[in-house]
Amino acid sequence: MQLLAVGLNHHTAPLSLREKVAFPSDRIGHAVASARNWFGGQLAGGGEAAILSTCNRTELYSANRLQAGADQAVDATGRFLAEYHQLPYADLRPYLYMLPQDNAVRHAFRVASGLDSMVLGEPQILGQMKDAVRQAEAAGGLGTYLHQMFQRTFAVAKEVRSTTEIGAHSVSMAAAAVRLSQRIFDRISDQNVLFIGAGEMIELCATHFCAQNPKSLTIANRTLERGEALAHRFNGRAIMLADLPDQLAQFDIVVSCTASSLPIIGLGLVERAIKARRHKPVFMVDLAVPRDIESEVGRLDDVFLYTVDDLGAAVQTGMENRQAAVSQAEAIIETRVQSFMHWMDSRAVVPVIQELHESSEQMRTAELERARRLLARGEDVDAVLEALSKGLTAKFLHGPQQALHHAQGDERARLATLLPQLFRTRR
Repeated sequence: MQLLAVGLNHHTAPLSLREKVAFPSDRIGHAVASARNWFGGQLAGGGEAAILSTCNRTELYSANRLQAGADQAVDATGRFLAEYHQLPYADLRPYLYMLPQDNAVRHAFRVASGLDSMVLGEPQILGQMKDAVRQAEAAGGLGTYLHQMFQRTFAVAKEVRSTTEIGAHSVSMAAAAVRLSQRIFDRISDQNVLFIGAGEMIELCATHFCAQNPKSLTIANRTLERGEALAHRFNGRAIMLADLPDQLAQFDIVVSCTASSLPIIGLGLVERAIKARRHKPVFMVDLAVPRDIESEVGRLDDVFLYTVDDLGAAVQTGMENRQAAVSQAEAIIETRVQSFMHWMDSRAVVPVIQELHESSEQMRTAELERARRLLARGEDVDAVLEALSKGLTAKFLHGPQQALHHAQGDERARLATLLPQLFRTRR
């Protein structure tokens, strides 16, 4: 069985490419089913698949019983990502990492533990990974191998977070957004803050901004009921996303993170808002992938626009406090990787063991049937039992004896050493 992790992240690819290969949450199940069909056609092995897609990464994990080589499986996985998103494979390939076997397992463990995140030790990725696994399972993408790998992934992440200080002193993207906004405005308490979306990241950002007692807090969401529920927690108000064009000019700080596949704030809309504000500056943070705010907005003189990648530099402050825990976390992960690979190796011999059981059962059944026929004819019981035992022994030893007889050189020497161990004989 070949395990693979193929993808790109904030280390290997710019935001402009990451947003092109991001999978909307409501399409993950369809994408998993498509991946399995793709592997079935490309590799003649079908197999298992799961997709993790966040603002910082898009990764496809797969397990296939290969008839093709590992290189072909890796290439087929990368081509699936390109084909699904209608991108030229040549444009995507330079940014992809392709990790087989233990490297795939190690990568999954590191991602879930927060070691591969833009914010070292951040906890959100573990929840995102669990969501991805639930969606893959619902789509029929998980089998024995990926199910076991992800269960161990979550256990490793829990062990790393509970036994090291990898998450201590963490500087989140939300905290970084507040810090950057304070470079533009002396006091957030004098500013009107707008959050677009009502997901986990917006909730986290709202928590950090509310700690600064903004002048007002507003949630804009497609579903007013969900927006109102979140706004109520922060003593704010909610508006429909459709009302944004008429109200955008009211806000000094705008933080957006939705699951929209297209930008929801365009250059023209912001230009009109800036004009209505008489060019009073606006601080905007776009945490969505694909982006919610058109990149051209950042060129406006009175707009300070930051993307998820821009905030990545800000969160590096305080990294020294967490680096001491990295080596400890890596050691835990390495031990657990070796344990998982040992489990995979043991799974690899299961078909051989099953075949041995089946062939042995056929031998036993044949000899037993022969003995019953002899007894039915009135043969002596002791003679029949003697013949039964000799017949079984002869059949069990026939294969090993033939293999030893036909082997030559080093192969014969290896068999001569191995066979006594298998049959527990003594010299």
